[in-house]
Amino acid sequence: MTARRVLAALIALVLLLTGLAKLLDMPGFAAVVATYRVVPPALLAPAAWAVVLGELGLAAWLASGRALRRAALLSAALHTLYLGWAAVALLRGLPIANCGCFGVFWARPLSPVTLLEDAAMIALSLLLARLAVRS
Repeated sequence: MTARRVLAALIALVLLLTGLAKLLDMPGFAAVVATYRVVPPALLAPAAWAVVLGELGLAAWLASGRALRRAALLSAALHTLYLGWAAVALLRGLPIANCGCFGVFWARPLSPVTLLEDAAMIALSLLLARLAVRS
């Protein structure tokens, strides 16, 4: 198995786990999204579903190995969005007891570590995009 396939599988697995964890309690995850104070109340449920379906769809795309460079770049973009969203919440001083990364079942407070995790996912996704071009 090539490094490219291993990396794609790793990123897909992370997205699959985070998506499934959120899917297990969608109302709870929508409540977590509300704590960021970005999404209007009427759009909380659709936003939560968009996040979950996006993560699961991207996991499936990465696992398929098709158009891997585009999937990797989309993963980098998604995690850049997450990093920005978390950074803004931290800068605003919002007390977020659960970052929502793994839904409501593995609640971890939003912290600078969350930003590092997102940065790591961006780096891995960009590495995958680079590897996908070479093959």
